[in-house]
Amino acid sequence: MFFALIGVLVGGIIGLLLPYTYNTAYTLYITVAILACLDSVFGGIRANLEEQFNIKVFISGFFGNSILAAFLAYVGDRLGVPLYYAAIFTFGNRIFDNFASIRRILLFRKKSV
Repeated sequence: MFFALIGVLVGGIIGLLLPYTYNTAYTLYITVAILACLDSVFGGIRANLEEQFNIKVFISGFFGNSILAAFLAYVGDRLGVPLYYAAIFTFGNRIFDNFASIRRILLFRKKSV
């Protein structure tokens, strides 16, 4: 948990000191990739609370899901079919499911004396 907070702080500081802008043409792809990354983060938090966290699964899911989601959005854009809706629906649904599970785990966790 400590390393996660350090990572968030370092990332926030880097983001403030080195602002990066990108072409607005890539907004759709980046948005879908960020949604996929958030899904992996919430899944990792849930797995950690359930004591089933595996760093290999997390890293492969984090990068694999984001790249696949952005690629599908790109292919759909080239074909003229809004495939990104499928990614938005799937990852959005999974984020809310993971958040509900995290909430239940934290609310009903037995307190140690």
